[in-house]
Order: sequence, then C-alpha cells, then structure tokens
Amino acid sequence: MATFSNMDERIEKMKQVAQHGNIDAFYILIMEDVKLLEDIDQLVTTTICPFVDTPLHIAASAGHIPLAMELMRLKPSFAWKPNPDGFNPIHLALLNGQTHMVLWLLKVDGNLVRVQGREGMTPLHYAAITEDHLDLLDKFLKIYPKSIKDVTIRNENALHSALKYDKLEAFLHLVRWLRKNWSQNTILWESEVLNWKDEEGNTALHIAVSKNQPKAVRKL
Repeated sequence: MATFSNMDERIEKMKQVAQHGNIDAFYILIMEDVKLLEDIDQLVTTTICPFVDTPLHIAASAGHIPLAMELMRLKPSFAWKPNPDGFNPIHLALLNGQTHMVLWLLKVDGNLVRVQGREGMTPLHYAAITEDHLDLLDKFLKIYPKSIKDVTIRNENALHSALKYDKLEAFLHLVRWLRKNWSQNTILWESEVLNWKDEEGNTALHIAVSKNQPKAVRKL
C-alpha cells in the first residue's frame, strides 16, 4: 500500500475523475495506479482514517450512474462506507435529488435500503423528510417492508421523522401503506410502529399534537 505522503494526491485524482463521471479517464487512472481502489478500500477500513469520500460517494452525489455501477461492480464495499459527514453514497444521492441513482444502487444491492447513515437515519427516513419522494417510500418498503420499524439513534421511526419535519403528505402516505400492507397484523404494527416511542417517550400521535397537525391526529 502507498504511503500517506502520496495518498492524498492519488485520492484527489480519483475524486476529479468521479466528479466528471468519465469511465475512460477512470480506467486510465487505474492503469497508472492498479492498486488505487484497493488502497482506498484499505484506507477506509483502518482506524487511522475510517471516514473518506470514496469515488462512489462522489459519483452518486453527481448522478453519474454508469461510473457508479462500475464502482459497485469493482468495489461493492464502497456502498457501505460513511463519509466524514456520516453519509453513505445512497444517502448522498437522495439528498442531492438523484432519484435514478438511488434506484440503480438498490438494483445492485437491495440491502442498502436499510443502511444507516448520520444519526442512524436510513434511506426511508431521508425519503420521509425530503420533498417529492413519496414514490421512493413505496419502493423502499416494497424491497424491505420491515424497514418501517428501523429507528435512528433517537429511537425515531420514519413516521416520527416525517412529522418532526412537517412532511404531512409523507406521514399520511406511510400510514396508508401500513393499513394496506399490514391489515392482518393490526396489533403488531400498532405496537411496533404507530405506538413506538422515541427517546423522549413520544409516539407519532404525541408529535402530531405538539406540531398542531389535525389531519395526522385524525389518522392516528
């Protein structure tokens, strides 16, 4: 593995290639430095420097799908690495409005729907607090229905998040999905989702009342 004296320069070259999404330039760089991806992978798995923006973080943020798919094929582990801000590539794609990138990443690895990023938030949490992502809520829940029970470090599920960020449509969408898909397990989803308490002991109903959301209160 290369020494740290030239590692920054090598990573910077790869970052520039990822930013432009040029696959030909990517392979030219690999021909010049055949161990570069392996060295980056080793770098982010050490305790010395566990948080680095990998080429996949950058390609995913910019929406360069072909390069991102090539990186996923060569180094699938990159998809699970948090960057210095605590975001995985799929989170960055979501936050940057790269919806098609999100779907392509999930085609390669559906388990990414449950990857936890900053503060333990999953893609479902981010979709619930971001505008115009109701279709993604359905896609995430179709891939892994039980992701509706995933919670953050504050013990908040996606319903808590949607209400806290005043995303009423996302909240109502999630409740409708619950009623449609868990109709045979009413007691289960009431206890494990709707009546789930965050770190302060608040259920979704408590948050809806405190945020003065009468539509959400009526639904609950």
